[in-house]
Formats: sequence, C-alpha cells, structure tokens
Amino acid sequence: MAAAVASLYRRVLPSPPAVDFASPEGKRLFAEALSAGTMEGFFSLISCFQTQSEPAFCGLASLAVVLNALAIDPGRRWKGPWRWFDESMLDCCEPLDKVKAQGITFGKVACLAHCSGAKVQSFRANRATIDDFRSHLVRCVSSQDCHLIASYHRKPFQQTGTGHFSPIGGYHAGQDMALILDVARFKYPPHWVPLPLLWEAINTTDDTTGLHRGYMLVSRHTAAPSLLYTVSCGDESWKSMTKYFAEDLPNILEIESLDNVPTLLSRLIATLPANAGALIKWVVEVRRREEGGSSLSKEEKERLFLKENVLQQVRDTMLFTMVHDQQHASNSCCNCPSTSEEDSLTRIAAAVCCQGAAMLSGNLASQDVFCCRETCLKCIQANGDGLKTVISGSVISQGNEQGVDMLLPMSRSCTSSCNSNLSNEIIKYPSSADVLTVLLLALHPSTWLNIKDERLKAEFQTLVSTDNLPGDLKREIMHLRRQLNYLTSYREEEEYEDPMPPSP
Repeated sequence: MAAAVASLYRRVLPSPPAVDFASPEGKRLFAEALSAGTMEGFFSLISCFQTQSEPAFCGLASLAVVLNALAIDPGRRWKGPWRWFDESMLDCCEPLDKVKAQGITFGKVACLAHCSGAKVQSFRANRATIDDFRSHLVRCVSSQDCHLIASYHRKPFQQTGTGHFSPIGGYHAGQDMALILDVARFKYPPHWVPLPLLWEAINTTDDTTGLHRGYMLVSRHTAAPSLLYTVSCGDESWKSMTKYFAEDLPNILEIESLDNVPTLLSRLIATLPANAGALIKWVVEVRRREEGGSSLSKEEKERLFLKENVLQQVRDTMLFTMVHDQQHASNSCCNCPSTSEEDSLTRIAAAVCCQGAAMLSGNLASQDVFCCRETCLKCIQANGDGLKTVISGSVISQGNEQGVDMLLPMSRSCTSSCNSNLSNEIIKYPSSADVLTVLLLALHPSTWLNIKDERLKAEFQTLVSTDNLPGDLKREIMHLRRQLNYLTSYREEEEYEDPMPPSP
C-alpha cells in the first residue's frame, strides 16, 4: 500500500478580525466603497490577478499582478508571441531559485518593480505613520494609475504564517477597512481588515533582516524608462563599483596632475574595477525563430529603431569620441573590455540566445543547461522598411534544439553586406566604449566636484551634462541615474540581509 502524504486545502479565515470578501458583509463593504469611489483600482487588479505559483513567491506574484494591471509592457515575450509579466520573468534583482528557496525582501521587490519599468515609492514603517499610509492608500484605490503593495506579518490577523506580500485592492472609509487581495488564494480568500490592524501588521520587524516591513506605491512612468541600456542590479559588480565611486574616484579626481580631459579619462579607464563593464548592460529582444519568419513585425521594427536611435545618439556625443579614442590609445586596458575581445559579437550572441531560449521556455532557473551550438548573421525585411540585422542561434537543451532570433541594434552609420559569417562582419553594435560613455553620463553631477583644477572641472562637467542631450538619450540617462541612486540606497540598507522564506 502506498504511504500517506500530508497535504492542506485552504485555511479557515479568522473572522473577526477579517471579513471574507465573498460574504454578505464583504459584499456590503465592497458596494459602499465602490459607491464612495475608493474601489477604482480594484477592477484592473482583479482583471490581472493570479495565485502565487510557489510558497515563497508572494512578492513576485504581487508585483506581476500590479505590473500587468498598470499595463506596463515588459518589452519581451512571455510565451508564444505574448508579452506579459509572469513570476518567471522577475529575476533581475534576485535569482529565481534563490527566491524559491529563501523568499525575497521588501527592498528587492521594490528593486524588481523599478527595474521592470515602473515608478516606485517605497516606505518602511519606521519612516512613515498610519496617517501617511491611509493617505497613500486612498490615493491609490481612488485611481487606476497607482497600486499599493503591502509587506506585512500575518499574526495580527490571527492567520497562520509569518511575512507576506499582497496588493491592496480597496478601502472603506466609513469603517476604515482595507481589502487585501491575498495572492496565496490556495490558503485565504481576499478579505477586508481594519486599517489600524493592517498598519500594525506592516509596522513589524523582519527578525531575519532587522529591518521594518513597509509598503510601496507602484505606478507607470509617463514614458518608457529604458530603451537600450539598463543597470545590471543582480551583478556582483555592485560591491566593487560602489567602493570605487565612494572611495577610489574622489581620490583620483583630487590628484593635481589631472589637468586635461584625456588624462582624466585615461586615469578613469585604467582604474576601473575589472568587472565595471558588467554594471550597465544593453538590452536586446529575442524571439523563437519560427515565430518571426523572414520579417520583423511593426512593433519589433519600432522598438529596434528606438534602440538604434539611442545607440547613434550616444555615438554622436563628444564624450563618446574621447572615450573611444582613449580606449584605443591605451590598447584597451584589461580593466575595460575591448571591442575586439570581451565585446565579441559571437560570444554575446551565444550568451543572449541561451538566455532567450531559457526565458522562452520558462526555465530561467536552469539557464546553464542551455548551450548555443551555432550563431548566424542574417538580414531580414523590417515590414517593408528595408533590411535589419538579426542573429539566429541554435540552442540545445537536453537533446532538444530550439531556434532563437536576436534582434540586434546597430549604429545607422554602419552598412552591412549581410554575410552569414559573423567573423567577417564589421557591425557597430553597443560596445564597451558606448557602455562607459553611458555610465559617465549617468553618474550624479556631484561625482565630479572633487576635481581640483577649476578649468578641467568646468570642461568635464560640460562633457557629461545632460542639458543638451537629444530627447531619447536624455530619458535613457536619467532613468539609469535613478536606477543607480535607487538601487545603491537599497544595497547599502540591505547589505547584510539573509532573507528566510515568507510563509504563504
């Protein structure tokens, strides 16, 4: 006889203090709140609502629901031809296998929201009041362009479990109650709770981190925050780069012998940490080869055009020219990867095709099992608007072969003969000089205040100024600057966190 296996089917919702959303009392609260105008955000949330797929994925599920409710385009496919946020795509700030095993912290969820293209305002409970929380909640539930995610402890509600994340779907002002859309629907249904009790649950300390829980407001940016470049917030280069900007760079800038821009750039390039190039990455779109056929869709063409426009605008800056010249004058020092070695298009294509195949198969946690057998450069029609360069890769995983297309942004000044042999092509795709230029532009203006030579300081500040940048590039740089500032603050605050799995 087979052995018995323990299992659970839902829990009885402790009521009071909670009120089941589907109960007569819950329906009354909903109707009155709807009439009062504090359920406006509910409908977009419920239209995209999902149950967390893993016991420790409450933060990822809550964020996926909110991002989809805000109609933020992830800019990459989920499955088939569809672009849609799913838990499996929220892996840039923390590896999915780590989240599955250990859960995710409040700061990392905010980081993920930011990197996914949303505007984020996050509040730790020890830096806010119940009145702040109520005011922010009323603002969110009274509109469809902002949603609130709460990080709270279940104990004040007499529920089983510990730390949890869920979106808040509505508010009843007369009875001061909030509607929790619990993403652990296998455990508890959506339920109303007294707002003071919800604040008590939020105003708790995560014993494993020593930090307070909190809440975050997630909304849309007025324009796409990132077109081509993004901060690689999950990369270990953060630690060395933070030290470099905080300690090493100020000392370098104070050296008296730095009296001209080429000398300054040469010193910057020579002293960058070895993994500096991993901090900012360029983003390409991938698709299954059989989906695309021999042409690009209108949407694909438009996104590729925007990426190429940003790339060209970077190269039109005087700063890029000087960075490029300094890199080649110093024979592309080992600290800053050269365009001929580390930026090898063949190597990049193989890595991106493997990442794309893992993403398209929904198997991101096992990306290492994908191996790119070959890559091939080709030109395809861009919906009647000329030819565009695409790299096709054949990816092998567990004996199965998958064809992946990588849509390659290039400088418009480049002409391509479209041969199938990558090694014979001279293609101006984003290189280390582009990335370094973008990084220098994205650093906060105060970075350069330590330059002692006033003439040099004025000249360099003009070079890195965003005032006269073209619109697309300026938006890109300002987004990267926000990412750098935002993520650095969370890295500093959560440097010693060792999160444990939140109970569903």
